[in-house]
Amino acid sequence: MSAAFIVSARRTAVAPRGGAFRAVEAHDLAAPVLRAVLDDAGRAPHEVEHVILGNALSGGGNVARLAALAAGLPATVPALTLDTQCCSGLDAIQLAARMVESGAAELVLAGGVESFSRSPLRAVRPKAKGEAPVFYDRPPFAPWPLPDPDMIEVLARAARGMSRAEQAAFAIESHRKALAARERLEAEIVPVAGLGFDSFTRALTPRLCARAPVIHGEGENALDATGVAVEADAAAVVLVASRQWAERRLHLGRPVSEVFFARSFAAAPDDPPEAIDWSLVETAYETILMDLDRLHDCGVRLEWSQIPVVELMEASAGQARGNCARAGLDPARINRGGGALARGHPIGASGAILAVRLFHEMAGEPPDTLGLAAIAAAGGLASVLMLQRV
Repeated sequence: MSAAFIVSARRTAVAPRGGAFRAVEAHDLAAPVLRAVLDDAGRAPHEVEHVILGNALSGGGNVARLAALAAGLPATVPALTLDTQCCSGLDAIQLAARMVESGAAELVLAGGVESFSRSPLRAVRPKAKGEAPVFYDRPPFAPWPLPDPDMIEVLARAARGMSRAEQAAFAIESHRKALAARERLEAEIVPVAGLGFDSFTRALTPRLCARAPVIHGEGENALDATGVAVEADAAAVVLVASRQWAERRLHLGRPVSEVFFARSFAAAPDDPPEAIDWSLVETAYETILMDLDRLHDCGVRLEWSQIPVVELMEASAGQARGNCARAGLDPARINRGGGALARGHPIGASGAILAVRLFHEMAGEPPDTLGLAAIAAAGGLASVLMLQRV
């Protein structure tokens, strides 16, 4: 197997649903990012061999193909859209890495795009004449008899035993880090519709958080609006390249990171379906947290403390803080530029945003530094990407 490298990475700003990108179609969010990634790497559109984008809400079709054509790539370049919900963007990058490692391609554009603002209304077609369509917000993530909780219930479970004040403290810190890093974050952002910064980020305080509306539960362990990532619009893309192309990039003195380890997982609860009360997302994160054991089995001896750069999805403060505790990660070490609580959660793009953030954070690290991006998704899925600075 050959090695795969990320040689450039860019994203749009993240805007809350109904915000600056409310009139921008998903493919029009992604197209300028595709062009910017190619420009950064000094590569021409005709050199790209495939485009892979994650997306969960566009309602079918092939948004990756639309984005590629809108970006000016030749019609001869194939494009693939995949949907693994929140994991989609990171899974797209993994698939691109597998293509390069196998020798099937040398240059692949990969990432994710999502527009909550422009997503179609969804309805189940009537089964009988005279019945009305039934509109729905989300499809099923698990078939009967497996449990299929709403995501807010999953996030509430992840926050059990965690007070609103503790959740607020985590959210406040995420926003603080994002505000402190705004100038360097803007360097990775491709302006679209006049927006060149993450517009949701703000200076939160305990008093503001205490006044936020409760969205689930009651009492001290309730979830409020500041502790759950907001629905958002964004696109993020990386260029995955073979060693040949990566070495050309290195000769120019530009940052390059090798894909050190990448894997997708599915949760595997021990209890029988009829007896369990489990959280799909929580279980998927547990799978990620066990993954260093898999590396150990492959002869790679690593501990969490040896991974200095970590981008962990913040679907909620309870989920992120709980995962840090289980992995023995210092919350101050993760998400140096803030996380999804400070930006928003554009489902199909969120994993790719983690990868873009990881690439740029590692650009200032010494050679051989390892960095990790991890995200879980509805349906008991999880995805992890580990990069090594070249």
